[in-house]
Amino acid sequence: MSLAVVHSRALLGLQAPEVRVEVHVANGLPAFHIVGLPEAAVRESRERVRAAIVQSGLDFPNRRLTVNLAPADLPKDSGRFDLPIAIGVLVAAGQLPPDHLTELELVGELSLTGDLRPIRGALAMALAVRQGGRRLVLPTACSAEAALDTEVDALAAAHLIDVCAHLRGESTMTRVHHESPALSEVSSLADFCDVQAHEEARRTLEVAAAGAHSVLMVGPPGAGKSMLASRLPSILPAPLASESLEIAAIQALAGRFEARHWGVRPFRSPHHTASTAALVGGGSNPRPGEISLAHRGVLFLDELAEFSRSALEALREPLETGRITVSRAHARIDFPARFQLVAAMNPCPCGLAPSARCRCSREQISRYQQRISGPVLDRVDIHIRVDPIDERRLLAAHKAESSALIQARVQSAWERQLHRQAMPNAHLQAADIEQHCPLTDTARELLARAAARLRWSARAVHRALRVARSLADLDACERLDDEHVAQAISMRRALLHNLTPD
Repeated sequence: MSLAVVHSRALLGLQAPEVRVEVHVANGLPAFHIVGLPEAAVRESRERVRAAIVQSGLDFPNRRLTVNLAPADLPKDSGRFDLPIAIGVLVAAGQLPPDHLTELELVGELSLTGDLRPIRGALAMALAVRQGGRRLVLPTACSAEAALDTEVDALAAAHLIDVCAHLRGESTMTRVHHESPALSEVSSLADFCDVQAHEEARRTLEVAAAGAHSVLMVGPPGAGKSMLASRLPSILPAPLASESLEIAAIQALAGRFEARHWGVRPFRSPHHTASTAALVGGGSNPRPGEISLAHRGVLFLDELAEFSRSALEALREPLETGRITVSRAHARIDFPARFQLVAAMNPCPCGLAPSARCRCSREQISRYQQRISGPVLDRVDIHIRVDPIDERRLLAAHKAESSALIQARVQSAWERQLHRQAMPNAHLQAADIEQHCPLTDTARELLARAAARLRWSARAVHRALRVARSLADLDACERLDDEHVAQAISMRRALLHNLTPD
């Protein structure tokens, strides 16, 4: 047989489109050509495949070899095509039977000795193969990652010889056993019992956790903004199995997945010098950015006003849609980005406004606050002021309520939302608000007066309604009354316009 077809997978973000590896062995001067839009790492596979076949005790055909990676307009990168190319060469040269090739999809990078090395994105490929009905063959080092998908049928191999023996029927490769890691304990996270006083901020973050709302905390240095934000993951509801799989797939795509993080919502805190590409993703072969690594978890932006304007403006679309599209000349790649934004900033350059100790002029304060554009602020559900705690009150404070107790209330509110509308309140669309956020007549009038006085946009009104819905869910109330609306209004005060010193 001079022609062999082996099935494999490419990787475009979290998508793993199918690739047909077609290998043709013909008479003529010895040559080895790879076509089908291969990048440098794929073109270099010629040398790895040649050495791996020879070192495995097999014969490399000294003839004219042509490898076509179809479809031709799909970019192919990395060394994951080494294994299917090597198997294709051996089948086309008549050294292996082609009988079982239609049942398998092969991925794996070869060392010069024939060992199979781990590849990036094994879980994304397992999720894609599940729909194709074939069995996935991948390196043994990737088996734990692929095993997270309980529905995929996968085989693991440590060496090229193992795959050859399986195709000959001499032995079978190890089947990947599906054993999801145990859920990590919430107690391993920072606990809210460490936060003394700050009753208003604690309550606000409980509401934010209950409805997946974004939060902006404004206050002087040392007030406790970072401490509060770092404890938000400890009161978030545990992710669903499908959400855990999404989180693991993204983490694995970036080479950051660890089994001990299974079942824990991610917490990402990029430095304020991070570029736009670092936040939203990018590169010649686009990788997920911080907003995608925070998918189904928390993205904490400390010193919000110090981030570049372009980086913050890039957050506007994913805050609304929960996705980010990275466009390149050869492809458009979508990454999920359904994150909960928690931001913190000082009220002025020195951080002391509006106290008498602030020495910033009104112009300096205004210029500093205007680094955050109105459209970005409009997309943040909750704005609160975090003031420092008096020393005597801090030292006299008793141990605060633990994260476990707060999470129990949050979990109940979360389940109420999923039963009613199948999504957190923060993700409600405008068309759903009228149905799921019923107001009493007095609450409606109160909200209308507040919106007119504060000059809110329609988006701001909807966001206040979503927050009020979460407050009502925490109170196990179906309708939104005056108290819920008043609290929601107080959690969306125009803090950045009232912090200039008198």
